[in-house]
Amino acid sequence: MAGGAIKVEGGGRSHLYTGHTTFAVVMIAIVAASGGLLFGYDNGITGGVISMRNFAELFFPEELAQHANSNGYCMFNDQILQLFTSSLFLAGAFAALVGMVLCKKMGRRFTMIMGGLCFIIGTILVASAFHIAQLVIGRLVLGVGVGLATQATPLYLSEMAPYNMRGALNILFQLAVTIGIFAAQLINYGTQHIYPWGWRLSLALAGVPGLMLFLGALVLPDTPNSLIERGKLEQGEKVLQRIRGVEDVTVELEDIVDAVNVSRTIVNPWATILRRRYRPQLVISILIPTFQQWVGINAIIFYAPQLFQTTGSGANAALLNTVIIGAVNVACTVVAILVVDRFGRKFLLIEGGIQLVICEFIVGALIASSLGTSGVGTIETPKANAMIAFICIYIAGFAWSWGPLGWLVPSEIQPLETRAAGTGVNTFCNLLMTFVVGQTFLSMLCAMKFGVFFFFGGIGLIAILFAIFFIPETKNVPIEEIEELVVHRHWFWRRVVAGTKAPVNALRSGSSIVQIQRDAAGRSRLSMVNPEQAKQLGALDMTGDTAAPRSYSAMGQRPDVEQLRH
Repeated sequence: MAGGAIKVEGGGRSHLYTGHTTFAVVMIAIVAASGGLLFGYDNGITGGVISMRNFAELFFPEELAQHANSNGYCMFNDQILQLFTSSLFLAGAFAALVGMVLCKKMGRRFTMIMGGLCFIIGTILVASAFHIAQLVIGRLVLGVGVGLATQATPLYLSEMAPYNMRGALNILFQLAVTIGIFAAQLINYGTQHIYPWGWRLSLALAGVPGLMLFLGALVLPDTPNSLIERGKLEQGEKVLQRIRGVEDVTVELEDIVDAVNVSRTIVNPWATILRRRYRPQLVISILIPTFQQWVGINAIIFYAPQLFQTTGSGANAALLNTVIIGAVNVACTVVAILVVDRFGRKFLLIEGGIQLVICEFIVGALIASSLGTSGVGTIETPKANAMIAFICIYIAGFAWSWGPLGWLVPSEIQPLETRAAGTGVNTFCNLLMTFVVGQTFLSMLCAMKFGVFFFFGGIGLIAILFAIFFIPETKNVPIEEIEELVVHRHWFWRRVVAGTKAPVNALRSGSSIVQIQRDAAGRSRLSMVNPEQAKQLGALDMTGDTAAPRSYSAMGQRPDVEQLRH
């Protein structure tokens, strides 16, 4: 089943691309995006579980007794309690680095399978826990699953999607995150009165998205980019034909081959991404996830029930308010899917950022006017309703901007030679910052009181300026052309990379490159050739001391592919 034909507006060779948005690629994207359910469910489940009395009685009895005597700001200030939430993300951050290697060596699909398996094992550990040590160990194993899944899934979606729908399909990952959060919040609301094992049911149901990813990834194909990069040439071409819905995928295939040949010159992707040529991608992949977390989103997602109890809501009402927030999160992520490839990434980041900052300042002012610095008292009903409304507006702004684009932009700006490493950097920074926020927010709330919202709002202002001046627009540009057509033409980044060379003078001894052949029937076929054979075919640049594959990225023009065809 095919959708509309691809229309190109991005420049370069993309207007020559053929194919449709096929039913196959949509289904592949939906299954792959279930990796986001893992991340979302564990984001949304912990705050509600912590608020359940039967959970607190088993694991935090002393803290439960102290809450009644604490002021509103400090009633949940406990490092071990915060560790239950944040330990997952610390493990996930380092698992993302392992995932980078797995993605490159074993493929995106294999990495997603391993992520789902780890999630299933971790779920068993936390749901059966009777001691805090087992609970934390289980969360660490869950973190490995989350780190692998969040490393592989955005990369997988970016490479499978047609260039003009890459934004929308990639945001399916973030939509799955928000659905996972919403599902967790609904489940907590329903299990809070199941005594004494309601919390176990909440944690056990995390196995559902883990099983979905594990089983789904078993039947998914790997991406054409990954298959060709690992030498599985015919499989890569067949997958590309399948997901584009046409037999003739020559132009897009040439772009992938060109990118693969350049990537084969890379000995160490970590050393490569540190080069000045890739400084734009490195900086963006570090700062976007850092800003994404430090505008305060997970402070609210993790601890929304505790936040609402701080302002005077009962436990039941606090969980209900959290469900409302989750519903807004899902609905507005759908908005992002509809508009990201129309309005572009940059516009949404700026508009969403402004929305976040305004709402955080207002919420901070509302809490300050009622609880002051003592934390004693409750917020009057009109103010409480206003606070909930502005938190919902805040969530909406995040859901169509920094939430999905925090994953999309860093994954799509990377050239193939640094894509696995760059996505690993992005995932590592995202999960590391998530750990820091999760481990410190309740303590920050106790120490800074209402000022914590002004703190997050101030960081939001810096994020807006970064989006305005330093993030290039990538909508409607094929993924393998973004570096040359967008990043290296940006007003600032082109000065940073000026004078640098593409990685074409480091082809390793014994390395092979990919050539495109055409059989008697005119069908294209891929094969591997060594540097000496490629030289004879005119496929190598021999101007330096070592052979290097011709690349339009390096040579200023695309090689004559007909020379490579028989």
